[in-house]
Amino acid sequence: MIQLQNDLCDMLGIKYPIIQAGMAGGSTTSELVAEVSEFGGLGTLGAAYMDPEAIRGAVQEIKNRTDKPFGVNVFSLSGPNELTFGSEKVEALNQVHGKLGIDPVERVDYTWRNPVMEQVEVLFEEKVPVISTAFGVLPKELVERARAEGVILITMVTNVEEAIEAEREGVDIIVAQGSEAGGHRGTFDVEKYPYGSNVGTFSLIPQVADAVNIPVVAAGGVMDGKGMVAAMVLGAKGVQMGTRFLSTKESGVPQDYKEALFTGDETSTVITKNISGRPARAIENELVRSFDEKSRFPYPFQNMATKAIRAEAKEQGNAEYLSLYAGQGVRSVIEEESVKEVLEQVVVQAQELTFRQS
Repeated sequence: MIQLQNDLCDMLGIKYPIIQAGMAGGSTTSELVAEVSEFGGLGTLGAAYMDPEAIRGAVQEIKNRTDKPFGVNVFSLSGPNELTFGSEKVEALNQVHGKLGIDPVERVDYTWRNPVMEQVEVLFEEKVPVISTAFGVLPKELVERARAEGVILITMVTNVEEAIEAEREGVDIIVAQGSEAGGHRGTFDVEKYPYGSNVGTFSLIPQVADAVNIPVVAAGGVMDGKGMVAAMVLGAKGVQMGTRFLSTKESGVPQDYKEALFTGDETSTVITKNISGRPARAIENELVRSFDEKSRFPYPFQNMATKAIRAEAKEQGNAEYLSLYAGQGVRSVIEEESVKEVLEQVVVQAQELTFRQS
């Protein structure tokens, strides 16, 4: 029989085995995170694009709103700590600028420094109980420090090979992300898998669960209690949900984004590199269609290049040029609800299904 209160809940100090995905870019407001945790799930701040002091402020605000456990998600990227990119090839970028009335640029010069060490240092200083990562496991020295300080580490994986690696490197919980999931693919090696390792959720879960000895959480296409119970039957200890929370009243996404979710369906999304430079699932729009392999900048410079576009589109209320990250279960998102309403629906449905089993 499936137990909704299980060892994952005990490990995280939560009532229900539901993790809210740490979606970067401003959608996971402090209010959203706190409301999920207050209900009994694990709220997660998407901090990948935030500077350390902004993270500190958000974490302190979450603490002011709830005394329940919560997590913070960052991107753990391998490779050089500093990158510089310059290019005179900006034709495609300026075509989009012209459509939105943004001044053209003559040249692109970007410098990027991997912020993860400074970001995680703030999380240790602020005693954040859970740190989750995408794109890989934290560097070894941070894993060792997390273990010494009692911080729980969660890493998203997209295949069995990554799951085994994550367990070997000291992760406590694995989120197995199926191809249905919205937002960035958590794939470790995008040279090996240029558009991500895309295995369906319900194929991935039992294989990962059989391969590791730590709790597995299912992500991708889980929109309700039915999906939650189904994932747990296949070996997951809980679920991670993202798309369902984007349309909540507490979400930080603009109303035009929410309207795109309300009208989306299972065929609306594609996996694209045109927003950030790394593969991610989003509702197809003009932003997604505006670049190709030749005109797109590599990660993280594509994210920098499209920042002004996305900001202007938000100002204009033009969803065609927003980053509309969403999963294939988006048809289930039909109206704006509160976090509490969403979670009540999920938990009640799951309880009804598990009660029938018993």
